[in-house]
Amino acid sequence: MTTPPPDDLVRAVEAALFAAGEPMSAEAIGAHLGGADVRGALLELARHYDGRGIHLVERGGRWHFQTAPDLAHLLRREKEDVRRLSRAATEVLAIVAYHEPVSRAEIESIRGVQTAKGTLDVLLEAGWVRIAGRREVPGRPVIYATTADFLTHFGLESRRDLPGIDELRAAGLLDPVEDALASAMEAGEEQAASPDEESAD
Repeated sequence: MTTPPPDDLVRAVEAALFAAGEPMSAEAIGAHLGGADVRGALLELARHYDGRGIHLVERGGRWHFQTAPDLAHLLRREKEDVRRLSRAATEVLAIVAYHEPVSRAEIESIRGVQTAKGTLDVLLEAGWVRIAGRREVPGRPVIYATTADFLTHFGLESRRDLPGIDELRAAGLLDPVEDALASAMEAGEEQAASPDEESAD
């Protein structure tokens, strides 16, 4: 397949994204369009859709269209099937997000209690947590990290966009969480914001 002419490239990228069944990276879009460099076209499209009913956004290095946040309420069904996490799963997800990559033993050290295997299984099945390899220490424990789907679901461009402790506290989201967990998350904010963070796949 030949690379589309510059005047047609933006339209071709737009069509590819509309037809895609899931978010796509710039590299994947470019490969689909004959090896074209599509980064400029993506930025032009993002500007074009800014302020419209749908936006073109990048989440974890992948691009997709989403409903404008201020219009989302118009498209919600009256009865929604909301994915609810247990308190334990919510705590584990927060620890993984702020400290990744992190092992189960490290999660338990931060929480101060044992973590049931089923808790991590729920997060793995939801597609928000992934196995990121093994720690190079005796026993080589499995380590966990968040995914691009986690970023997409929570509207985050990267882990740098994770809310800080002050924001969480102001929103009343720390009320049910032990002080120890809040302190641990606070300690992990620097890691989440560091330039050498590991990106979610």
